[in-house]
Amino acid sequence: MRRFVFTTFAALLISFSFQAQESEKVQDNPWQFRLRGVVVSPDESASIEAIGGDADISTTVIPELDITYFFTENWSLELILGTTKHDVEAINTAVGNIDLGSVWLLPPTLTFQYHYTSLGDFKPYVGAGLNYTIFYSVDEGPVADDLDYDNSFGFAGQLGIDYMISDKWFINLDVKKLFLQTDVTVNATSALGATVGADVDINPWLFGLGVGVKL
Repeated sequence: MRRFVFTTFAALLISFSFQAQESEKVQDNPWQFRLRGVVVSPDESASIEAIGGDADISTTVIPELDITYFFTENWSLELILGTTKHDVEAINTAVGNIDLGSVWLLPPTLTFQYHYTSLGDFKPYVGAGLNYTIFYSVDEGPVADDLDYDNSFGFAGQLGIDYMISDKWFINLDVKKLFLQTDVTVNATSALGATVGADVDINPWLFGLGVGVKL
């Protein structure tokens, strides 16, 4: 899986390099910064060993910062930064619903973007890239003795639009989809008499609204 991710990422880099060479016009102010409020809505599913069932992961609202660098007028690279805390529950298992506490996710994401510049103050864009999610500050909840989440790579897709309100400032609307999977190990020996593994697809949607500035 990791070899496939890195191969795909390398292909994106090569494709981007060729496209950038074809464009002659470079931004006078290549840096952009955006600050968004983001709704993180997991599109979760799980395969849970032994006891069956599914996963339920809470929706959250977080601040998000992104830093964009334009190589040309149309092509850019964006680093997306934010962290989010989710409550986690195993539902419809053979032993009922199980409160698995909460976990923090730190998912830095890097996307290549193409920006359309022929619509005046409206500047839509599309992006695709890679994500690496770090799970930390796990609260096991009342049932599990220990919980372990594997950090993982994933893909990201993005659609958005900037609306210029001056030469420097703009309003931003952005939607992202992260394809994120983790392996979870639940040690619940004292409560359930077992250690249970699960393959969890989180796959969150991120709906963002914010402001940005060109520098």
